[in-house]
Amino acid sequence: MKPSLSFPLWLTRVLQVFLVGWVFILVDCSNPPDLEFEPPLSRVQDMNEILHGIEIGDPYRWLEDQDSAETRTWIDAQNKYTDSLLLARSGRGELREMVRQFLEIDTIDVPREKGGRYFFSRRKANQNLSVLYFREGYDGADQVLIDPHPMSDDHTTSVMFLDISDDGRLVVYGVREGGVDEFAVRAMDVDSRQDLEDVLPAGRYGSVVLTPDKAGFYYSSYGYADPRVYYHEFGTDHARDRVLFGEGYTQQDIPICDLSDNGRWLMVHVIEGSSGPTEIYVKDLLTDRPFETVISDGESISFAIFAGDELVVVTNLKAPNKRIVVADLTRPSVDYWKEIIPERKDVVLEDVSAVGGKLFVSYLKDVQLRASFYQTDGTRIRDISFDSVGSVGDGRGSWTSNEMFFTFSSFHMPPTIYQYDVETERQEKWAVTELPIDIENTEVRQTYYKSKDGTMVPMFIIHPMNLERDSNRLTLLTGYGGFNVSRVPNFSAFAAAWIHMGGIYAVANLRGGGEFGEEWHRGGMLKNKQNVFDDFIAAAEHLISENYTRVERLAIQGGSNGGLLVGAVANQRPELFGAVVCTYPLLDMIRYHKFLVASFWIPEYGSSDDPEQFRYLLDYSPYHNVTDAANYPATLFITGDGDTRVAPLHARKMTALLQANGESERPILLRYHTAAGHSGGQPVSQRIDEMVDTLSFLHWQIGE
Repeated sequence: MKPSLSFPLWLTRVLQVFLVGWVFILVDCSNPPDLEFEPPLSRVQDMNEILHGIEIGDPYRWLEDQDSAETRTWIDAQNKYTDSLLLARSGRGELREMVRQFLEIDTIDVPREKGGRYFFSRRKANQNLSVLYFREGYDGADQVLIDPHPMSDDHTTSVMFLDISDDGRLVVYGVREGGVDEFAVRAMDVDSRQDLEDVLPAGRYGSVVLTPDKAGFYYSSYGYADPRVYYHEFGTDHARDRVLFGEGYTQQDIPICDLSDNGRWLMVHVIEGSSGPTEIYVKDLLTDRPFETVISDGESISFAIFAGDELVVVTNLKAPNKRIVVADLTRPSVDYWKEIIPERKDVVLEDVSAVGGKLFVSYLKDVQLRASFYQTDGTRIRDISFDSVGSVGDGRGSWTSNEMFFTFSSFHMPPTIYQYDVETERQEKWAVTELPIDIENTEVRQTYYKSKDGTMVPMFIIHPMNLERDSNRLTLLTGYGGFNVSRVPNFSAFAAAWIHMGGIYAVANLRGGGEFGEEWHRGGMLKNKQNVFDDFIAAAEHLISENYTRVERLAIQGGSNGGLLVGAVANQRPELFGAVVCTYPLLDMIRYHKFLVASFWIPEYGSSDDPEQFRYLLDYSPYHNVTDAANYPATLFITGDGDTRVAPLHARKMTALLQANGESERPILLRYHTAAGHSGGQPVSQRIDEMVDTLSFLHWQIGE
């Protein structure tokens, strides 16, 4: 589903090329070993129930019990079966060395300047995990602050900054075990490198913000607990933390809190589910008056930031492509809003940051993230632009400083971090991620194609320069199509490696995303979800008709909501694809909302508890639309115990069902991790293993 939420970007959202025809030069599979395609047997359960007058079968419901001895034995057998096929592929050693070139590289995050210190996360090429660092001054030496490597023997514990005090002497950070969504909250004195005794236990925290005097912090929690905003005073028991907001909200609501620079104003956003309408409230902490409503209309989506004594609000109220307004904190309601940047039909406003007394505004144009500086009265100052197809993002700075940082990246181009002076408009590179390839030999093209109902849908096609369209190229098509998430040109190590190996990588910008505003999003949600699948099928047909590839050379890949996407289209058009990679997916759409935090997604998908929504969910639910008459594409499912967002039972049940299909002649595999999850945090060694498995599988199925 949508990425973990962190204010205020919760609404927002991967080469040296050598042309050798369609052959992947680094994997020699010309003499594959003889293999027996006999998957483990899965017990069939006689499970049927009547929902809204329709009988629904569920022969593998027993696999929903993740901890039962039978399920664990089944998981072990599936991993052994997958190993027996993938580890037998020749050329894996050479492939692993190639993958390491794309993953074992120095990476660094956008810094935050606090009190003259620069805080950032960095992973060196020889490290498994990102380490938290800081510098004394812009040109200071990197100093290790928190190293997660000693925290776990298998390097599955990761850390992240949550907030930093204005003087740079106190940090609050999160500790995540095994890629789960939940994390613990800790605090450290930067000068002494000593943790404070205060610890919040692992949970789902929407935000954590320190008070200016460092006496405590405000935080929001959601998920399995009732959604609330608390205040924690350092040195006290967290069980006695004071509740400030949340009474009357349900577990389907997600609160996010923020604090003004002077510590006077507390702001709370409340999101209904992962993509529902938004409410915003502010409270003057110097008084006993209750929270005041900024907006709560039950329909629109808005988010706000502090800019001195004003609120700057990005909203789709009366503006599907969004507009920007300002509000006085003493009179914050809609009635007193002043519009400064109106809605435009040719762009979608995405995000805003308050930096150096100016507004750094991100927007989508032609499905690329771009940015401009504005005065607070709406006067446009300057655009941030690059010649390459790519995305400007991650604007970070403070209202009272002219220094800010932002990034630029593309599918094959790792992020370059720029420092920018708001007053002088001077721009320079702060950090560059190097790859052992020549990115100039890669071309990023954007095209439009017609979907089933005539809608024109954009797609990025990334491939080696001077590509000859001979219908023979190995092609990987991916997409998402949900939750208002836009698939813009952002760096992917997998995409870069795929292109480096001579393949074509295509990203379809499907309805359900946010590429063209809320109308585009609504065109692919709830009863309109089939539009997403039609858009994706049309993208595959376009790649074939334009002679990029052919069915036997075409694979599709999707994760999370994108896993639902590829699961559904593989059911609906099994003859169109040579292979499917389906990661951390939703697949049982009749029962999905009953597990973990999936009730968050009811505003996006609907619920089978509702008779009308049940019928359209049943129409496309991948688990309920497998038939014995179809020969399904070869499929690799990837999931794991650590996924506490999308229950891994989906992949388990679908694997068993497809393996039992009598007509399927191609392998159905499950790679099941016992210490990895939806939220990342995997050590590089595990990421290498997974990429090697995926590339081996794809080349085996569409490259021979």
